[in-house]
Amino acid sequence: MTLTTDPADLQEQVRDRYAQAAVSVMASGSNCCGDSQTIGSALYSALERDELPDAAVLASLGCGNPIAVADLHAGERVLDLGSGGGIDVLLSAKRVGPTGRAFGLDMTDEMLALAQSNAAEAGATNVEFLKGNIEAIPLPANSVDVVISNCVINLAIDKSAVFQEIARVLRPGGRIGISDIVADDALTAAQRAERGSYVGCIAGALSFSEYEAGLHAAGLIDVTVTPTHSVADGMHGAIIKAVRDPASASASAERPEGRPSLTMASGCCADGGCC
Repeated sequence: MTLTTDPADLQEQVRDRYAQAAVSVMASGSNCCGDSQTIGSALYSALERDELPDAAVLASLGCGNPIAVADLHAGERVLDLGSGGGIDVLLSAKRVGPTGRAFGLDMTDEMLALAQSNAAEAGATNVEFLKGNIEAIPLPANSVDVVISNCVINLAIDKSAVFQEIARVLRPGGRIGISDIVADDALTAAQRAERGSYVGCIAGALSFSEYEAGLHAAGLIDVTVTPTHSVADGMHGAIIKAVRDPASASASAERPEGRPSLTMASGCCADGGCC
């Protein structure tokens, strides 16, 4: 099998994979990838899972629990990149309360439909799901307090654009709490690809130093990338934290012209990958 590196082809592969996952949950009450995917929901506590519709839990295909590290507070505005079936959006909405708001951004129509259904079942009124790509977030500059994401940024083709967009929408002093797959610094791109596919969350993963450098380049400070568990030889689930400098000038509300389209999806399925 020939592995594609064409950005448009990779984006379609990711879109198709997670559309299938959403359709599978809605049609049969199980996710597309079988029992090997249960680590997604298993990373949430029993109490957290009990707060949610079953379909939101089944559609969780991530590599961590960003809610556990985001330290959300009442009244905050939270953005989940690659929101999938809505598990992290719904959990965030409960924690920020009626004076806060939780946004979910996804490019997959099927996942957005599932998330809307889950929000309705949960009776959540302080949530909003948006369609789009994470390199062009459809929210104004300085508009959110916290950005979270669960095993999605590794699927992005232009990760520097993602980091710039995160910095743009965060208010000064805003923060990130992200779960993602990260590679040892010694692994080359080719070696990462040997360990798993792009849609399996492995081939596209950044190294520890690349992740830190990318966030710093976007103007974020207090960056930490902390491994939590192994997903393949030299590949790790990790928690990523950072803060937008409180003293930074207001980010421009305009996005730079000419940015390429960026792959995003909700969570990730295995192929030796994060789940």
